[in-house]
Order: sequence, then C-alpha cells, then structure tokens
Amino acid sequence: MIKRILLAGFATVLLFSCVNKPEEKSKKEGNEIYFSQTTYDYGEIPEKSDGLYTIEFKNIGEKAVVINRVRTSCGCTVPSWPKDPIEPGGTGKIEVKYNTELVGSFMKSVYVYSSASNSPVKIMIRGKVVPKEKSS
Repeated sequence: MIKRILLAGFATVLLFSCVNKPEEKSKKEGNEIYFSQTTYDYGEIPEKSDGLYTIEFKNIGEKAVVINRVRTSCGCTVPSWPKDPIEPGGTGKIEVKYNTELVGSFMKSVYVYSSASNSPVKIMIRGKVVPKEKSS
C-alpha cells in the first residue's frame, strides 16, 4: 500500500515537473510575453467564411505589459488586441481576421509590439481557403 502511494506521489511530481517547461524556459530567457505557439494553422476554411482566429498569450514577467500595436504582413489580415495592460500572470487574446474571399493557401506574419522585453514577437498564421461548391 505504501509502495503504491509513493509511486503515485512520484508520478505526480514527475507530471508536474514537465507541465510548463517551455514557459519556464521562456521566462529564464528574460521574456515577458509568452505565446505557446509561434505558428497557428487555420487548416482548410471555406471561401467567404469567418476567417477569425484567436491567438492567446500570457504575461510571464513581473510587471504589466501593454500591447502597443500588432502589424501584419499584408492588408488581407486584420488584427485586434487588448488595449488595457496585461498584469503579471494575466492572459490576453489577439484576434486575427483573414480575408477568406482570397482562395488558396496562405502564410502571413503577425508582429506583436509591446512593452515586453522580447518585443516584437513574430507569429505565423497559415491555412488554405477552399472554394465553395458552385450550384448547378
């Protein structure tokens, strides 16, 4: 019985030691704003559909972070972001709307400029807009 409890405890410690490794590494590197991914994939989306995608981030620094602006690599991608400061430990969302009237594959850059030490952060979005079936 004691062996099972010790084994379960060890497994729990091992599990929790692996949980936030990328975030911890990012923090050790002096980063203040953390994105769990730097590439976001829309997958296949229908033509003329809602091209909205949400990118989440976390403030892992010790002071509030303000997103000053978000710039995209072309006018076919329109971002929106929180204007209020993100407190330490807080999270935020950047919404990116891709123009789905443009059929075909795409890969665009999104640059997040902020008061964080690791600004700007470059994020890639990609996907494929597939044409809607024409009715006969």
